[in-house]
Amino acid sequence: MEGSERWAVRKPVVTSSGGVVATQHQAASEVGARVLADGGNAVDAAIAASVALAAVEPWMSGLGGGGYMLVRSAGEDRTWTISFGMVAPGALDPADYPLTGETGADMFGWPAVLDDRNLRGPLAVAVPGQVAGLALAAERFGTWRWADLLAPACALAEQGLAVDWHTTLAIAATAQELAGDPVCAAIYMPDGLPLAAPWTGSAPRIRLGSLSETLRRLVEAGPEDFYSGEIARAVCADMAALGGRLSAADLASYEARVEEAPAARYRDALVRTAPGLTAGATLVDVLNRLSGSLDPAAATEGETYCAYAEALRGAYAARLRALGDSASADRASCTSHLGAVDRDGTVVALTQTLLSPFGAKVMLPETGILMNNGIMWFDPRPGGPNSIAPGKRPLSNMCPTIVEFEDGRCAGLGASGGRRILPAVAQLLSFLADFGMSLDEAVHSPRINVDGPGLVEADARLPAGTLAMLETRFDLAVRPYGVHPSSYACPNAVVWEPATGTAAGAAHVMSPNACVGAP
Repeated sequence: MEGSERWAVRKPVVTSSGGVVATQHQAASEVGARVLADGGNAVDAAIAASVALAAVEPWMSGLGGGGYMLVRSAGEDRTWTISFGMVAPGALDPADYPLTGETGADMFGWPAVLDDRNLRGPLAVAVPGQVAGLALAAERFGTWRWADLLAPACALAEQGLAVDWHTTLAIAATAQELAGDPVCAAIYMPDGLPLAAPWTGSAPRIRLGSLSETLRRLVEAGPEDFYSGEIARAVCADMAALGGRLSAADLASYEARVEEAPAARYRDALVRTAPGLTAGATLVDVLNRLSGSLDPAAATEGETYCAYAEALRGAYAARLRALGDSASADRASCTSHLGAVDRDGTVVALTQTLLSPFGAKVMLPETGILMNNGIMWFDPRPGGPNSIAPGKRPLSNMCPTIVEFEDGRCAGLGASGGRRILPAVAQLLSFLADFGMSLDEAVHSPRINVDGPGLVEADARLPAGTLAMLETRFDLAVRPYGVHPSSYACPNAVVWEPATGTAAGAAHVMSPNACVGAP
């Protein structure tokens, strides 16, 4: 713990009768709050904030990525999922990813691939679903015009990315890989080094290539242009020039999907999760295990955290066997989660990602789009359930969740942080459902991280007796709850309180930019 961060940080929960929007960046939260103030619903606010993040937090998510959105509309007993995850290109060739015999440098601990082709560069790029997913959500559940939803992001992109210290840190942490792409290098490190703000005065701004023009084109031509129009042509031309496999046919055939969200009972709560190859099913497995191993009325704090550790270890072991995920290695923080509630009680939980920070470290010169590295989600070893294959959807760690409580409250939960997402969501859910914590208490409570069969990481703020009990049963590492490096996921959460007609929002406590906006 020598040299670790020792401060105590709190971010008060924001409550409002007009709704709330919680994102990983203040500017995006303010965009969502303005949409609510101008009469938009929670889906409108979430879409506008989502696209805004591409301009203010481009290393986490954007037009070149994908994700999952859960929507519980006010007055309905149903919760819907919009799935828009990435898909492997149809022309992908598994032979392009030969193993070197070494251990890889990715966040999943896969065996190394020649030249890290599955991690960065054009062969790491999967078919992006972000635009299709947001368009489908707007069509099915939104009330605003597409052009109006994108207008705030256009303005932010035209202003350029402000280089505060957190932006400098994000660029510096990935500088070596960004330097391998000439467009990324020119934009993020114009003099060969990451830009940094002066000690006093205004922060410099980065023009994010042609992103503002691409957003304007999306406003004018509509979302279909990304998949079959001028933007699609530009994306495919740039990818072909770089040697990637993404084709016009891949974009034209991509479809986001909407379906009723899977439901599971936990205590007196109804838990709605994302379907398919997400962490949703594994979250339900964790909760089922806790139902039998944790007695909230009798358990001590130490027994509670040991129950969390055992449930997470068991659920991850089952996930590794059945779905083909791998033991985690370096888990760089990535992805972006946001939540929204409107004045009527519609709740949205949206997780979106480029996968790694800055995705594949490929910015397309004609469009300014940072592309995902979705191929990294696949196991490069052949013959497994999650092995690389053309046209295939990979296993992901995203876990947007909506929880309906017996008293009518409804919470939208989620986080960023790779395989740390699931442990964070599971514990926040337990804090609320098992121990009756307020949202403020839940997001400020220490957590552990268990994302595989081995190490248990525990927040240094936990009492000594709890840490000692964990250490007697597990291989334990005590780590600070800090800004960087981060051993824990970065959650944002919202809650609708029908009894009072108010919404509450909490942003990731240790992030300097995460914020809740309210009208």
